Amino acid sequence: MPLWGAVEAGGTKFVCAVGSGPDDWREEIRYSTTTPGETLARAAEFFRAHHRRTPLAAVGVAAFGPVDPDPRSATFGYITTTPKPGWAHTDIVGFFRGALDLPVGFDTDVNAAALGEHRWGAARGLETFVYLTVGTGIGGGGMTGGRLLHGLIHPEMGHMRIPHDRSADPYPGCCPFHGDCWEGLAAGPALEGRWGARAETLPAEHPAWALEARYLALGLANLVCTLSPQRIIMGGGVMQQAHLWAPMRRDLQQLLNGYLQAPEILARIAEYVVPPELGPRAGIAGALALAAAAAGD
Repeated sequence: MPLWGAVEAGGTKFVCAVGSGPDDWREEIRYSTTTPGETLARAAEFFRAHHRRTPLAAVGVAAFGPVDPDPRSATFGYITTTPKPGWAHTDIVGFFRGALDLPVGFDTDVNAAALGEHRWGAARGLETFVYLTVGTGIGGGGMTGGRLLHGLIHPEMGHMRIPHDRSADPYPGCCPFHGDCWEGLAAGPALEGRWGARAETLPAEHPAWALEARYLALGLANLVCTLSPQRIIMGGGVMQQAHLWAPMRRDLQQLLNGYLQAPEILARIAEYVVPPELGPRAGIAGALALAAAAAGD
């Protein structure tokens, strides 16, 4: 099996790994995201050291965004207008191509996680599905017709607008761009901002979770009706709360109200909205899949 390099480029930390799949990790490092120069140089040295011992076929990068994922664009492979200090307009792909002289695959962190789940996880055999992460923000990616979702730029599912009853929930939302978009109402910082405590410290019977389940279901209903995914995969820190899944699925069924006569929704909702099989390693596994695609595998 060829060996690939993988980078999960997060705004808080970088994960760099070498392997041939989620069951074959040869080496891995994790470190804090600092300046672009320092952070990328550390990744390049990690891969150069391994490449000297055992050659790599390609490197894949799953990056926080916004990014430019269009290979035809002059800024392909850039992190573009991110609010992360110092990282706006950083040429990720150009750096790794120059530093390593290897093919480089590139996409958003959520699209990469979707690709990893398609190759090795909960989306195997599917052509159309959605992958969501609900944590510090809400991000979404996935496939339609067997191809990763791209368009004008890339999906920003977390910023769709959902109903907000301000009399029931006066919290204004935490998104700096849109206030009460889906992310602004249902991401981890919204839970903390609304209730004054981190999500993981709130007990299962806290009213936060009924509201969270409803907000998540509202966004999911939009995705079901617009993209008609064969499955929805949900990861991220907020989804680690096991008690959240049943009311969220139930609210989704209620919102759809029998309009979509699909057994997956009507009778098998627990198999339709699911956690990632790769767990928290979906992103780094997806970066391996991006490297494999760049290498032509």
